[in-house]
Amino acid sequence: MDLIEKVESLISLMNENNLAEIEIEEESTKIRLKKNDLSSMPANIQLSSSFQEPLQEGSTKYFPAKKSENNTDIVAPMVGTFYDSAPGAAEPYVSIGDVVEEETVVCIIEAMKIMNEVKAEARGKVVDILVDNGAAIEYGQALFIVEMQGGG
Repeated sequence: MDLIEKVESLISLMNENNLAEIEIEEESTKIRLKKNDLSSMPANIQLSSSFQEPLQEGSTKYFPAKKSENNTDIVAPMVGTFYDSAPGAAEPYVSIGDVVEEETVVCIIEAMKIMNEVKAEARGKVVDILVDNGAAIEYGQALFIVEMQGGG
């Protein structure tokens, strides 16, 4: 069973048993799945080939920016692997605080060895990045939170 199949089966297990969180460690791989909102959110997936350091007090990594009517999510249009920059690029496409337009490329999702650019499809300021570079993501998963600005 490959890693993606294992994650998919763990998500099914979580959904079937109404679990909020599950964590599996095997050799040098750690898989941790956690649902943010049990009623409507998909599982938040964090995959790592090395062990994660514990979250620091006050860390916002797993606590997204507070939702408001002025915010919108940029969501994954497909299942795949999230990359915040082009292969070989030193800088990510966007960082927190950057202003994006509808056509701004914000990340790449690799699916079946094909690199797919994801555009913001919103105008505003990036207020949170919800996914780590190299993480496995699923269709419809929130990747970024954008504070909407005029014109849309």
